[in-house]
Amino acid sequence: MTDGILPALAARLDELTAWRRELHSFPETAFEEHRTSDYLAARLEGFGLPVHRGLAGTGLVATLEGRRGAGPAIGLRADIDALDIAEATNLPWRSTRPGKMHACGHDGHMTMLLGAAQHLAAHPDFAGTVHFIFQPAEENEGGGKVMVEEGLFERFPVQGVYGLHNWPNAPFGTFLGRPGPMFAAFDIFEVRIGGRSAHAAMPHRGVDPVLAASQLVAALQSIVSRNVDPAEAAVLTVTQIHGGDTWNVIPEEVVLRGTCRTFTAEVRDLVEARFREICAGIGAATGTAITVDYQRRYPAMVNHPAELDEAFAAARATSGEASVITDFPPIMAAEDFAYMLEAVPGAYICLASGPGPNLHNAHYDFNDALLPVGASYWVNLVQRLLAPR
Repeated sequence: MTDGILPALAARLDELTAWRRELHSFPETAFEEHRTSDYLAARLEGFGLPVHRGLAGTGLVATLEGRRGAGPAIGLRADIDALDIAEATNLPWRSTRPGKMHACGHDGHMTMLLGAAQHLAAHPDFAGTVHFIFQPAEENEGGGKVMVEEGLFERFPVQGVYGLHNWPNAPFGTFLGRPGPMFAAFDIFEVRIGGRSAHAAMPHRGVDPVLAASQLVAALQSIVSRNVDPAEAAVLTVTQIHGGDTWNVIPEEVVLRGTCRTFTAEVRDLVEARFREICAGIGAATGTAITVDYQRRYPAMVNHPAELDEAFAAARATSGEASVITDFPPIMAAEDFAYMLEAVPGAYICLASGPGPNLHNAHYDFNDALLPVGASYWVNLVQRLLAPR
């Protein structure tokens, strides 16, 4: 770590930690982040910033004009939603909402951006405009897409938009990113296999959807192993199988659900086409009626080269050259910041939080020592991008 951690932010670690832990205690999931949005708006307005509310329902944007004259406009984005996970940490600031938890660090993301907003509002020594974007529903429901569709960048035009995510189990304070695709496209599927119920002792009198489901799960794995170029990346995972109510009855229906992850449009098209063909073939071979609901969710998240270079430069100013990894391996998880990067240029990088439980784990908790590091990164990025010309 270097002197790029701003002393004023390092000195406010206790305050930032208190904010983060308060946000952690009342997690809210997609498009239900009402108390969270109120909390953020109150803080931002307390910093003297005008706040626009209502984009994607619970989303908000706060705007700060620099005092050094006209200049570009940039957007800094934090996600605000939690997950449907029952927290198992038993920490004093643990979730007070059963079955809901900040298990991905969005409480920390909000706090780092709040800390930067407070610091910049007190020291607006830049030329241009910063829009602080607090986005709902990143987990599965595409709040980023909704904000873009509802006019985010028409109401708040920017030359670039930037995102930041914590990353456990890499050296503390290290920034991680890569040019081009960094997070995968995310699709989901539901397959309904209709058969004909019969006594388990007389299977010849029925049509067995369980047998068809077994064959289908195995056959779907051949898409990645035998249809996708080995030099490309794809993941197809069946995560749910539902069917039957008792031991001695062949059920009428079995339902499969799962997800597909890819990086390129060509592989995405191939996977979906083969998925549908295999389902049709298994249905014909087993005499079952198979219906497919295949939904394309998030696109691949693709960093823009020039903006990524600026993000890396701000990261180096924060943590030093040795703490910036510019060839981080692509991640098969998905990120709806992809929709913002489809709309305007920008970049997204990760900030390592050191050892601990992984994301989306019931024992996860954000490492509060990272708060001044992330807040300093945001400030350093603004000062770099909006330096007076």
